[in-house]
Amino acid sequence: MSAVSGNVVDRYFQISYRGSTVGREIRGGVVTFFTMAYIVVLNPLILGFAPDADGNFLGGGNVPGGGTVAIAAGTALAAGLLTILMGVVANYPLALAAGLGLNAFVAFAIASQMTWADAMGLVVLEGVIILVLVLTGFRTAVFHAIPTQLKTAISVGIGLFIALIGFVDAGFVTRVPDIAGTTVPVQLGATGELSGWPVLIFVVGLALVVALWARNVPGAILISILVMTAVAVIVEATAEVGGWMLSVPAIPDTIFAAPDFATLGEFSLFGSFAEVGVVAALLLVFTLLIADFFDTMGTMTAIGAEAGLLDDEGKPPHTERILVVDSIAAAAGGAAGVSSNTSYIESASGVGEGARTGLASVVTGLLFLLTTFVTPLVDVIPSEAAVPALVLVGFLMMQQVTGITWTDVEIAIPAFLTIVLMPFTYSITAGIGAGFIAYVFLKAVRAKAREVHPLMWLVAALFIVYFAIEPLTAWLT
Repeated sequence: MSAVSGNVVDRYFQISYRGSTVGREIRGGVVTFFTMAYIVVLNPLILGFAPDADGNFLGGGNVPGGGTVAIAAGTALAAGLLTILMGVVANYPLALAAGLGLNAFVAFAIASQMTWADAMGLVVLEGVIILVLVLTGFRTAVFHAIPTQLKTAISVGIGLFIALIGFVDAGFVTRVPDIAGTTVPVQLGATGELSGWPVLIFVVGLALVVALWARNVPGAILISILVMTAVAVIVEATAEVGGWMLSVPAIPDTIFAAPDFATLGEFSLFGSFAEVGVVAALLLVFTLLIADFFDTMGTMTAIGAEAGLLDDEGKPPHTERILVVDSIAAAAGGAAGVSSNTSYIESASGVGEGARTGLASVVTGLLFLLTTFVTPLVDVIPSEAAVPALVLVGFLMMQQVTGITWTDVEIAIPAFLTIVLMPFTYSITAGIGAGFIAYVFLKAVRAKAREVHPLMWLVAALFIVYFAIEPLTAWLT
């Protein structure tokens, strides 16, 4: 890169101003891609095998999994374009892709009641509503109404959450089947003890990334991912161990493949209203909206805190731009037929590598676009080699816990509920909701209701509706 072009890039993305370098931004963008590239493989597995009300499968007619290749290509395309948009417009080191949890809700709770086109239309509608809320200032106002220490608790809770994601995606922690006689919900390894090469790859990878980070080695996370991927490929080739959690680390027969974008544009904006009725459709949109609305608020705050980009009130730079891009992403994911796209907390791994600006997002987005042609190559990287980064970043985010006044019960209990319920429920939204409700409740109990911002009252009420959505749906429909 020439000095002139380098200066242009530096000024536009404020790289030097934020204490970063082009090299660190590129490394951070690559690391973020590696830690969330699994979505290109996982999203088709969730969306591609769930039949709609007519018995058809997304992009595949009446053939289960017939549209997985198209879903993978659409997932990578949407993630690439939207992540680049985040980098260029909002200048924030935040990547976007089809939201896990949201995609499962769309597949099993929405599409099962209507056609896939109708289901994706609801996703588009939800994104448009959120965009309107941002442009009218409502979403930003809600973010500003949240007490600073609750924002800190959200960051800490997300840190624990992504650490748990790392352990689960590596098979280090597994869910105990719901059978008679079980006494714990999760356990160590698949059988209560660690066994198998894949878990060993994760453990060695975790030790390696921690050691490199402790020694202040530049590119510690990226080095760890690449080294452990190479080790995993060798192990699989020589021992054929099996048991990998997602991708099998084997060199593919083909690297390049023409992308199939069959799912793009397959949505019907209001078809669901005729299919399931106005009330049921609106309740489904409300559920999607609440999850999207607050997940991103928590994620962007956590990323900003880890990157040192928050101001004294806990706000990241260009907050409204971040929220506008995220809102567009929700609608764009539905229009692409790959479910709502949202901000990914895995972006914290790139921040841990040094990313501080939107240039890292541009790098991540370009790699996603490249993935539309080289999907087989993404399969080489097993989750066991990539997710040690999430555990390390979880530790780094946990350090913010000292910013909470634990002797003040009015903030300590809501903060505690926010922190613990994110990993315990596997949901950022559930943790935020419980914290907000507890905060408002305790203020009211202690006769300090006037200290609560009016928007906090409104949001707490909405969360009560959100948590009671199932009985309300049954009652109203």
